[in-house]
Amino acid sequence: MAIFIFSCSVSDDSSPQFYNEFLPIESTTLPEQFRLGDTYDITLTYIRPSTCYAFNNIYNKEQGNEITLAVVANVAYQTDNCETVNEEMETSFNFTANHNGSYVFKLWQGENTYLIVEVPVVE
Repeated sequence: MAIFIFSCSVSDDSSPQFYNEFLPIESTTLPEQFRLGDTYDITLTYIRPSTCYAFNNIYNKEQGNEITLAVVANVAYQTDNCETVNEEMETSFNFTANHNGSYVFKLWQGENTYLIVEVPVVE
């Protein structure tokens, strides 16, 4: 009986396996200023390199008024049927300006490179 239980596998080895990868942010739509307490729709533009990349989420690390952003993709590996597309894609999120002063957005563009945009907050 024990041999029967351990000889069966519940995993399906034919399904593709995925890993996460950051994709550089090409551009964003940030307003010139935020009004304290208002919510804004922020759009991020990135390049999808191939059909093996699928949007997962937005990496968002906040430290005070500094916000680091990157696009996170699921990438299928061990597949031979990926097509290169270099397709421009967009994703967005809601942002509420809850602090006075300015927000500094650090948009990851690869390696240790960031596009830095400062947006002041007005009342």
